[in-house]
Order: sequence, then C-alpha cells, then structure tokens
Amino acid sequence: MALSRRVLLGRLAATGAAGAALTAGAAPARAAAAGPDRGGRRVRTGFARLAADGYRLLEGEKVGVITNPTGVTTELRHIVDVMHADPQVRLTAVFGPEHGFRGTAQAGGSEGRHDDPATGLPVYDTYNKSGRELADIFTASGVDTVVFDIQDVGARFYTYIWTLYDCMVAAVLAGKRFVVLDRPNPVTGRFAAGPVLDKAYASFVGREPIAQAHGLTVAELALLFNGEFVPQAAGRPVELATVRMSGWHRGDFYDATGLPWVPPSPNMPTPDTALVYAGTCLFEGTNLSEGRGTTRPFELLGADGIDRRWAAAATELGLPGVHFREAYFAPTFSKFQGKTVGGVQLHVHDRAAFDPVRTGIGLLVTAKRVWGGFAWRPDHGIDRLTGSAAVRTMIDAGAGPDEIVAAWQDGLAKFRAVRARYLRYPPA
Repeated sequence: MALSRRVLLGRLAATGAAGAALTAGAAPARAAAAGPDRGGRRVRTGFARLAADGYRLLEGEKVGVITNPTGVTTELRHIVDVMHADPQVRLTAVFGPEHGFRGTAQAGGSEGRHDDPATGLPVYDTYNKSGRELADIFTASGVDTVVFDIQDVGARFYTYIWTLYDCMVAAVLAGKRFVVLDRPNPVTGRFAAGPVLDKAYASFVGREPIAQAHGLTVAELALLFNGEFVPQAAGRPVELATVRMSGWHRGDFYDATGLPWVPPSPNMPTPDTALVYAGTCLFEGTNLSEGRGTTRPFELLGADGIDRRWAAAATELGLPGVHFREAYFAPTFSKFQGKTVGGVQLHVHDRAAFDPVRTGIGLLVTAKRVWGGFAWRPDHGIDRLTGSAAVRTMIDAGAGPDEIVAAWQDGLAKFRAVRARYLRYPPA
C-alpha cells in the first residue's frame, strides 16, 4: 500500500527512535534505532521510544504537548512537527512554558496564546499559571492526555520542573491523563545535594521540599511529585504514565549520551553551564553578575570593584574538582550592562568530584569577605533560591562553607531516603 507524504514524513522522523517496552508490561517496540553509540550502548529518550512504538500509549486520545525547543529527536526535528506529521497520533494542542514553545522569549517571558505558524496547532501559554486557571486551559484545549517533554538541568530552581508539577496538579483538576517522556539529567543522577526547601519559602523556583540539586530525571521527579505532593495539592494523584529512556545510567553526564544539546533556556547554552548552575545561580540573589549577557553565564561571576583577591580566596577553600580564574568581562545585558567588571571564572576539571552547591556557598562566603560592596537583593530572593533564610543569615553571621553545608545535612538525608524510592535507572 502506498504511503501518503504525511505518513512517510512522520515515520521517517521517528527513525533512530527505537524502543523496547515503554512501561511495565508494555509490548516491545517494533523499530530499531540508528545513530551514535558508546561501547555498544546509546541513550534513547522517552519520545524516541514512544514514537518507535507507534504512539500506542496515546492511542485513541486527543493529545496536547508541553514542550520547548529541547523537545527534539536525535535528528533535531521538533517532536511537535514529527507528531503533527504522523497520523498514528492525534496531536491537537501545544502548551508553552517560560521562554515559549519555540523559545522566542527571554527569562521571565512567554509567547502567549497563538497558533503555531509551522503546524497551525493552537499554542496555549502555561507560564506563571497554576491550579484552576491552568486546569481551565487544559479543559478549553479539549485534549484527553497531556504529554510533557522538556530537558531539565537538575536544579530545584529551574522552573520547568515546577511547570511539570503545576501541570500535573492541573491535570487532576481538569480530569486529564498525564504522560512524561524522559530525558537525561545532564549532570548525572548520582546523588542529591544542597538544602531542602522549607515550604514557607515556596515559589515558582521551588514549590515543594526537594533538594537544591535533586539528582533525578524528569520522569523520576514526576513519580516523586505524584507520590508525595500532588495528592496534597489536588486531592488525589494524577493518572500518570512515564516513558523511560533506554541506555542511560545514573553516572552518565550529558556528553556520554550521544544526544544533541539544545539550550533549554537562553542562558543555558551548554551542558557545562548546567554543571555549575545548581550552585552559581545563587548569585541571582545578590548584586553580583551571574554572567548573564556573556558567553559563559553562571561560569563567570563578578561586579564592579572586585579584583584578583576573590579568585585567590576561593582557591584557598580547596573545593574539589574546580579551579577559579581571575576574570574580567562586560555583560551585554542584565547586571552591569556594558561595564567591565572583575570576578572569577569557574573551570571544572574533575566532574565526578565537583559539588556545585558547596562551591556556590564557598563563592558567596568569599565574595562577601573580600568585596565591601557585596549585598543581597533587597527582596531576599536568595532565600527562595536556597529554600530558607538559613544560608543568608549564616553568611551574614560569618559562618564558613563547612558550617553552612553541615546545617542542612539532616534535611538532605531525609530527602535522599524519599528520593531513593523513585529511582528508575541503574547506577553505572
């Protein structure tokens, strides 16, 4: 039987997206994959396995997808374009998070409600929406199942995981089924690190008590959210299915996956950015530049009046896996726009030993010690980032990095015990 052009395009786009069983008890996938491997293994995303299985998990459903520019195949075709071209799935809506579905908006922005020029599909804006307001959007879209496919970076304050959480809660309220397509944690899933959020400080950079570096994939997070938090917020769990990756192990950094990197947001240009982000994003809560407006955001930090003493003080801490270089830069936007400032550049030389959260704390402590102009943001945004007032008040009281890190260990140990119940990938 001759294939229509639409069918052919859809099936060709899914080539290289092989799979086995999608969920426990599911039938094996039908297609084999092409593409790079590493030692006989290669990582296949949740979408790759879903497509290879002919979208059977979505059969008979009207589907809406929450995604952004990271929702791509190994050939860098967007999953919305692929699904729209394939009659095996009935894609009827797209939901855009912060920065938008196609990624046209900067931090704190979205693309609004519009029709996608490439596919004609209605695109609904989810950014800064939650609860009943978001549930009403799902209802108005007419979808039966909401699918989530966005690349995370492993930090509690990266807002896409809270878009995931808010959409899960809204799906319960709207009576929708929810499917999460998994992608790698780019900084590995070896461990959780950092303080656990105090619910009194909940915001869109942290809705629920998880660690600052959570060490989970988005599908694992969805399982944890559904087991621990969604019932409290929505009255019951969401009807959840997850499509796991194949070929990914907990110790894998992103460059071991064979997958292309697409920046999840404008200031997350490379996996190297993600490696330091869980610690250096804390500088958003200060008057120092966190490197926005440079080619190395979150790796470059600085302010007007800082000199070589900061890099020297940070080096004296003996933090594992990282060197600090005296650096000067002029941001093209954001803090100190157009002004040359001094500071440090982080150079991670041993990823396995590097602890981004401890490093971020050490940099805050030494910045305050060596630079008289140091100040917290007046709105105490640092408290929302760290999850409580403890880090700020301890630094102000003169505490060192070891004392500050020790203060959150009890809460972190409890979170690690909860986290362990939701791990779905082998350790090495």
